[in-house]
Amino acid sequence: MFDFNLNENQQMIADMVRSFGAKEIAPFRKEWDDNSYFPIEVLKKLGELGLMGVLVPTEYGGSGFGYNEYVTAILELTKIDPSVGLSMAAHNSLCTGHIMMFGTEEQKRKYLPKLATCEWLGAWGLTEPNTGSDAGNMRTVAIKEGDHYILNGAKNFITHGISGDVAVVIARTGEVGDSHGMTAFIIERGTPGFKGGRKEDKLGMRASETAEMIFEDCKVHESQVLGEVGDGFIQSMKILDGGRISIAALSLGIAEGALDASIQYSKERHQFNKPISSFQGISFKLAEMSTQLEAAKLLTFKAADLKNKGQKVTLAGAQAKLYASEVCVSISNEAVQIFGGYGFTKDYPVEKFYRDSKLCTIGEGTSEIQKLVISRELLK
Repeated sequence: MFDFNLNENQQMIADMVRSFGAKEIAPFRKEWDDNSYFPIEVLKKLGELGLMGVLVPTEYGGSGFGYNEYVTAILELTKIDPSVGLSMAAHNSLCTGHIMMFGTEEQKRKYLPKLATCEWLGAWGLTEPNTGSDAGNMRTVAIKEGDHYILNGAKNFITHGISGDVAVVIARTGEVGDSHGMTAFIIERGTPGFKGGRKEDKLGMRASETAEMIFEDCKVHESQVLGEVGDGFIQSMKILDGGRISIAALSLGIAEGALDASIQYSKERHQFNKPISSFQGISFKLAEMSTQLEAAKLLTFKAADLKNKGQKVTLAGAQAKLYASEVCVSISNEAVQIFGGYGFTKDYPVEKFYRDSKLCTIGEGTSEIQKLVISRELLK
């Protein structure tokens, strides 16, 4: 049975993140959001705290924790600023996670220590401008020439696409539509022919860098292949199984932040000589928001528990991601409603939670893709 109480490590992480966030993140989040400023210096400090390598074994310089601690870290960080939570989660679960799961011992020893401390920031490239969820039709190709591959193409909507020091990139090495025709490569920034492209001007998560990665005759040695040639797409689906737990955790943080702000405001805001929390119209909203959040937590920590036990998480991860992300949008929407006109201004945090929440239903597989994954698992 899953223990619903925070373990000692989770409590330590939660306290550490709250203390760090109050000093290093909260005072600057509006400025970062307004200016789409990517605070890479904060991620470096999170690396010093061990939060950029939460799941990386200690032998590779990581914290060596499990998914319960990882979910807690994302949740607490996201309550302070979802953008920072997103960058931390993407770095951990995608680039670092891919190398950790499929890298050779040599690749792990070369890259994981630098990623775990955020000496190097990670990026992960699957999505392309014209494919989105249809990854099988990717246009980025890698052609073998001697002991090198030549990559041409572009990836978009990539977290840390400009600032990442190393990227795991999936490129087509076989026929279009062949799930065994794609290969994963580790590519370092500075490799000739590899560059960042346009940075996206986004609705929310504005302090987390999202940009293109462009490859023009980019020459990559065969030693940089991750796992077997042709297994890139299959690997990616396994990475996304775990990555969906990250987005579920991100959703929990946004939802909890919005709920906490709503409870506090409802006690302080008076109408008709009473706090608005005394009106059923408001108190019932809070009751429903809280119940939805608790249900989302149960799904998310169930998926985390399965992941810790080494069990398959395709179904549980998709269910957690689907429900938590949709609930996150709903709770953020209700938070704005509770704040009324003030909820529509940038003087209060709920408008940012509202804008940030929508990405959770899109990133790492849309809600529609989650339903596809869930239904396929049910109907096997």
